[in-house]
Amino acid sequence: MMNSLLKKINTASILSILSLSLGAIHQHFILILTVSFLSLYIPETCHPQEKGVISHVQASIGMEMTKGVMCEEIKDGQPLNEGLIFSSGLGKITCYTEFDSITEKTTIYHCWYFKDNLSTKRKLILNPPHWSVFSQIQLRETEKGPWRVEILDQDGNVLQILRFSIID
Repeated sequence: MMNSLLKKINTASILSILSLSLGAIHQHFILILTVSFLSLYIPETCHPQEKGVISHVQASIGMEMTKGVMCEEIKDGQPLNEGLIFSSGLGKITCYTEFDSITEKTTIYHCWYFKDNLSTKRKLILNPPHWSVFSQIQLRETEKGPWRVEILDQDGNVLQILRFSIID
């Protein structure tokens, strides 16, 4: 029975079926490559435990971090072109943080990490009652990949971690 069935299927039919199968495999392969490539450059978002640390620390120090973002630049005191992925061609990248309920002059830090190595630590001063600060780094062609900025209070407690990537 199998032989008679095979005889009925001509060569063109077999090639058509094979072509459709290879096309589907090719599309699937391209999709896998695309997802794999993007996973190298899309940074992780904050983990739930990091967010829990933020609220616990904020409650204990009496100030509230209302915003923390990575952006291309600051214009009129506000972050422009916020994002998670930035081109190395920008030349610089900015970390912007905003605070409310500041009861006294206090210090925070922006600790910039490239591939888990501390690149720079910036000391920033906050004044009551509402204050925003930012720090910037110059981008180098050799520093493409995963980055993070840890925002710390004056006692070294982590307020927030911002993750981002630099690409071509």
